[in-house]
Amino acid sequence: MKPMNYLSRTVRIAIAAGVLSAASLAFAGQAADDAEAHNQELWREAIAQTEVPAEGCFQAAYPRLAWNKVECTVAPDIPYTPRSGPIAETVGNGHDYAAEVTSGLINSTIGSFPKVTGVKTETGSGGANDYSLQINSNFMNTPACKGAKNPATCRDWEQFVFASGFDVAFMQYWLINWNNPCPSRWNSFSTDCYMNSAAVTVPQEVITKLGTIKLSGSAKNGGKDTLVLTVGTKAYSTTGSDSVVDLATAWKKSEFNIVGDGGGSEADFNEGSSLTVKVAVSNGTTNAPKCAAKAGTTGETNNLNLGSCAGTGGATPFIQFTESN
Repeated sequence: MKPMNYLSRTVRIAIAAGVLSAASLAFAGQAADDAEAHNQELWREAIAQTEVPAEGCFQAAYPRLAWNKVECTVAPDIPYTPRSGPIAETVGNGHDYAAEVTSGLINSTIGSFPKVTGVKTETGSGGANDYSLQINSNFMNTPACKGAKNPATCRDWEQFVFASGFDVAFMQYWLINWNNPCPSRWNSFSTDCYMNSAAVTVPQEVITKLGTIKLSGSAKNGGKDTLVLTVGTKAYSTTGSDSVVDLATAWKKSEFNIVGDGGGSEADFNEGSSLTVKVAVSNGTTNAPKCAAKAGTTGETNNLNLGSCAGTGGATPFIQFTESN
């Protein structure tokens, strides 16, 4: 009589075939998931470069490359401040890389986080998942400064902002060292003035989705400046007139990062967080942009430390660097 644990060759083959079949199905499922994630990433790249049909606020949804107009809302009356005082030790308030073009002017910037590891929580002044993503221009001196007390010392500045804690994305414009009563519709901040574009409503995004978020900003001389935010399978956009601070005439550097949600605040990540930051710029060339050190212009910060940075040329030139704690 055969032992109870005896398995015939046929049964053993059948079991092995079943295991292989299950493994094949799991592999096929993972391959399908990877393909879908890749397709969504391609869509986020494409929709960020798809021009909105008019001024105003828009939304789009994967897989369509078409913008649908929506009602705009009002941005929060909070200054997303320019850097001031001593340069920070962690990221922000001047201590950041900016992508600097070596010729011509920047006409668009796309910021993203191609690699995110160890990020579990983020806390801002308003609690969990309260942060901002910002694309910030260099400080400029354009015709927008003509009304300043001393136009030669005035600097104008533009930010493309996703304010996660306020559920909106918008542009904020600055006249720094204005030292005169602010123009109509501008807000006063010390000796400076600031104002916001119309804002598009965006749901608050948890920090664990950071790897699927892209923020882009573009400027067209004599036309409109456009912000596009993509998150997963959704995209959001708002526009404003380039003539507010004439960004398209003097845009040489772009800073992109995740920092506090306005007012000079800080975004605090859990220990063990690491981000790879990519800042892609378009200026009509394939030349690699420079990693301009200590060239950040925002006053908001985070609690991460900068790593090394490198520039890469090609169809979409970019700089890439790391930050971690």
